[in-house]
Amino acid sequence: MTPDVKAFFDPDTFTVSYVVSDPTSLSAAIIDPVLDYDAKSGRTDTRNADALIAWVREQGLKVAWILETHVHADHLSAAVYLREKLGGEIAIGAGVPLVQQTFKTLFNEGDDFPIDGSQFDVLLGDNELIALGNMEGRVLYTPGHTPACASYIFGDVAFVGDTLFMPDYGTARCDFPGGDARTLYASIRRILDLPSGTRLFTCHDYGTDERDFAWESTVAEQRAGNIHVNDAVGVDDFIKMRESRDATLAMPQLILPAVQINMRAGHMPSVEDNGLSYLKIPLNGI
Repeated sequence: MTPDVKAFFDPDTFTVSYVVSDPTSLSAAIIDPVLDYDAKSGRTDTRNADALIAWVREQGLKVAWILETHVHADHLSAAVYLREKLGGEIAIGAGVPLVQQTFKTLFNEGDDFPIDGSQFDVLLGDNELIALGNMEGRVLYTPGHTPACASYIFGDVAFVGDTLFMPDYGTARCDFPGGDARTLYASIRRILDLPSGTRLFTCHDYGTDERDFAWESTVAEQRAGNIHVNDAVGVDDFIKMRESRDATLAMPQLILPAVQINMRAGHMPSVEDNGLSYLKIPLNGI
């Protein structure tokens, strides 16, 4: 079956969130939603999430899932806010405790922060099937960018998170804690082994001088033309390229606030005795 897909682009973080739905039952999943965050003031806002909510309600959709492809480092998740407004279960790949363990140490979280993924409603296993009305989705583990990345396949579409970008942008970085270029190559080959007409939706795009922002490609287009990992590129060449390129990249602007929120499934840190919640900035930690 072919699901309906609606994209929501946030130009502040260059993030694409999606609503995928079964056209017969109107059951829907929200993928990688954005919570607006002003780093200068430390204030959050729900502008992006509210636009998504308005569209879901206008279409008469029933949200069954709020799916995260990974613990994002470039935007905060609006999953908790969306669950409060629309329902649905917040889910992520079952490898998320590996990420939580690493960042619990970095942020010196206390014993009240469990590293078992229990902040999420559901942890999804590789090749696990998830119901979306009359459609069935499948979880595909695609680690490498992080150790807990997962892609979601519904009918003839796949949501690949940060694993692949548009063909002219290439692939995700692998220098975050737990990332690995060899693992990413193997994950990408899993995606590229899907049927050639499978539509691939990526989580970010940055535009170019020659084109506007875009986020949809096909397996065939990626295999033929991805500048980092087309069919002519072997694993050793990919690793050499990816590791040398990653060494030149700065950390994402929002990595420190984003990871603290996203490893909690979008929950804020516990409120302190003055009624405020706080984020930590580890000095010289990454």
